[in-house]
Amino acid sequence: MADVWKPDEDDVVDLSQIGALGWLRFALRAIPIVVLILICLTALLLLRLIERPLFGLGRPITPFITQFVCRNAFRIMGMRFSVKGTQMTHPGAVVANHSSWLDIFALNAAKRVYFVSKSEVANWPGIGVLAKATGTVFIERNPRKAKAQKEVFEARLKAGHKLLFFPEGTSTDGLRVLPFKSTLFAAFFAQDLKEILWVQPVTVNYYAPDAEEKRFYGWWGEMGFFPHLVKTLAVRKAGRVEVVYHIPLRVSQADNRKSMALECERAVRRGHHFDGKDI
Repeated sequence: MADVWKPDEDDVVDLSQIGALGWLRFALRAIPIVVLILICLTALLLLRLIERPLFGLGRPITPFITQFVCRNAFRIMGMRFSVKGTQMTHPGAVVANHSSWLDIFALNAAKRVYFVSKSEVANWPGIGVLAKATGTVFIERNPRKAKAQKEVFEARLKAGHKLLFFPEGTSTDGLRVLPFKSTLFAAFFAQDLKEILWVQPVTVNYYAPDAEEKRFYGWWGEMGFFPHLVKTLAVRKAGRVEVVYHIPLRVSQADNRKSMALECERAVRRGHHFDGKDI
């Protein structure tokens, strides 16, 4: 188990190694994915014009579009996708380890969820628009806004949304699970929520393509999004991703947010293919 992990500063994607065939594979995969996203995003935004006035925070239709996009994106990539375990039906949240931007596709493909993300993502070109359209909750690392953000969490949870966040606070190379930060667990312990909410730990495992290093899908540190995207789509034969659902934990049975965070972390570690193992 690695409690402290310092990424190598020179961990960058070298696009000069892609080659002509690699760029061709990238184009043949990237173009259909972009078309898929644009068509489905348009449909989602149009449906929200009807869905929002009728259901408010509720989203009974549009999450299925997000799930459709993510599942088919993996098909276009040629990347095998599998799910283990049982998804909880209780009201509550989902927590997972964070290894890559691909986590968004993997976790949305498996379950209709709403991500909790840092506020900066809202301003990222392209990705920010997608995040807003799919109901992402944005948070700021500002103590003065902690109370307001906690109220947003509570409102979304009461609306039946499965909020999903990454308690590690950063992404890794996919070979480890970092200690879970307990801050965001505090919202679950609100007096009118803790008796009804559950939290389900989830492990996301990536298996690299043949002949590639084990951390092939990891995206961390100062890695640029576009170079990593190119590398992912240019590979001749893609690897696979596995989403493992663990037994849900009832919030009311935890002593506090720190004990809840620790139990979730332990569950995610147990399901991780590499963490704590000889790699």
